[in-house]
Amino acid sequence: MEKRARLQATLEGHPVDRPPVALWRHFPIDDQRPADLAAAVLEWQNLYDWDFVKVTPESGYATKGWGLRDEWRGEPEGTRQTTRLPVTRAEDWLELHPLDPRAGPLGDSLRALELIRDGLVGRVPFIQTVFSPISQARKLVGPDNLASHIRLYPDEVKYALGVITATTLRYVAEAKATGVDGLFYAMQFASTRNFSRAEYREFGEPYDRQILEAAQTLWLNVLHLHGDDVLFDVASRYPASVINWHDLETPPTLAEGQTQFPGAVCGGLRQWDTMVRGTPEQVHAEARAAIDQTGGRRFILGTGCVVPTTAPRANLRAARESVE
Repeated sequence: MEKRARLQATLEGHPVDRPPVALWRHFPIDDQRPADLAAAVLEWQNLYDWDFVKVTPESGYATKGWGLRDEWRGEPEGTRQTTRLPVTRAEDWLELHPLDPRAGPLGDSLRALELIRDGLVGRVPFIQTVFSPISQARKLVGPDNLASHIRLYPDEVKYALGVITATTLRYVAEAKATGVDGLFYAMQFASTRNFSRAEYREFGEPYDRQILEAAQTLWLNVLHLHGDDVLFDVASRYPASVINWHDLETPPTLAEGQTQFPGAVCGGLRQWDTMVRGTPEQVHAEARAAIDQTGGRRFILGTGCVVPTTAPRANLRAARESVE
């Protein structure tokens, strides 16, 4: 089967010749210029022949227009470390204004998408990483500060979430024009470790839904729930095609996820214990267990998050070979 046909059959629960597989990673330093990022992404795809390409821009690309600053310090996941937080006081939220998605790092990411599209020449579906508004707010104020700001300054935070959402909607419209097949919608703060369900339904869900509804003309939208104790019950009701989470490290299991989410589940491989510290034999075993658990239907083999930059090539090859 061709990649698009295989994925579409998977989303619809139809039989496939094999389960789809896709892994993705950051490309530090290469992610600072559109041409370099595009070249790195295309090389990654040419090496491993994934069923779709998930584009991973620099971790702060969506928030640098509001003053976030970061630098590369060798983090093995490939993310950059924040060196300046734009929001430290309640009034800082009120100073945010909508950004032009065609300028700055946002514009650079769109140019990278165009180059990746041209390099793939229609052979492989590709999707762009878009952070949820509450995830972007978390980056602006720091992960340890957002919950307290929400509880102390709810009106100011809601104003900022509206600005972030408006900017993200503009960005999604521009990304769609590049020909992307979907969004990789990263929900990095949708966890009971951070908020109650009631708080997330007030400060997260309304903004999530605006963006996902705007993306409904795309066919390969992937929800990504990051971390432990995720709000799977909330996200599983969102309009999307695929849901991805750390299924071997936090509930639910893949099989349980399939009973709650009508689309496809993506996971089965541990990003650190297996892909970095494991062996090709362990990668094969974990992949087989995931395929057995799901019956190979409505299932995409992947990791719960980015593959670390230190993952051995033998393990990456094993992940690709394990679905054959």
